[in-house]
Amino acid sequence: MVDPQSTPARQRPSIVSISSYLLFLFLALQVISLIITLSTIGTTRDALRDAYAGSSTDGDQVADVVVAIGIGGSIVLLLLAIVLGVLALFNNQGRNGARITTWIVGGIMVCCVGGGLLSNASGGFNTGGGTSGDGPSPEEIQRRLEDALPSWATPVSLLIGVLSLIALIAALVLLALPKANPFFRKPTAAWEPPTPGASYPQAPGQPGYPQASGEPGYPQASGEPGYPPSGEPSYPPPPATNRPDDTPPTDRPGSAPPSTS
Repeated sequence: MVDPQSTPARQRPSIVSISSYLLFLFLALQVISLIITLSTIGTTRDALRDAYAGSSTDGDQVADVVVAIGIGGSIVLLLLAIVLGVLALFNNQGRNGARITTWIVGGIMVCCVGGGLLSNASGGFNTGGGTSGDGPSPEEIQRRLEDALPSWATPVSLLIGVLSLIALIAALVLLALPKANPFFRKPTAAWEPPTPGASYPQAPGQPGYPQASGEPGYPQASGEPGYPPSGEPSYPPPPATNRPDDTPPTDRPGSAPPSTS
């Protein structure tokens, strides 16, 4: 029998799948970015200490603050990227709440990654030490860092930032396209026409209707076969009438004996 309330299967659009792949790519890029940060953090600390050597500013304190900000920022970005990866799995299932959350978290990530790219592109390095007094200028600190770090570190970091920003924006835009909207709507039951020859359940009272467990039975009307006699008085059967050829009884008082002639 065909279920008239069967729900049709939804097919995931290709743009939703591509959006999820881009979010996974963004997550992988953040993992690589964190690895690069951890591999060069010691060199960055040493370069900052050398830059502030001989000045009244505590170079160790400045280096610790910069290192903490760099590692902390990379970890936060990685955690948010993991959240986006989990949301991508729910997006593939057509959950509209996950799509809305992806837009919110993704918008925050666009601001963070874009701000980092602008800061790196400006070429300045501000540690909060100021340019006055005997402390080094931001340009001097940036030059020392570029000399101390490997030649591939800065270009690779910029490339990862650009690719991350492009992948994230593209993923958010794909989820917002009209073609993806039907996939995230709540499915509705679709009516299907009955199949010829299909059996249907019988109504109560018709022959063959299955009686549910615990459902009280209904007594039959008097005169129908199987009418239950319980609860009614029983009556003896009526006496049999004598037929013409029957011999009258002789044991009744006052009756004449039968003639022997």
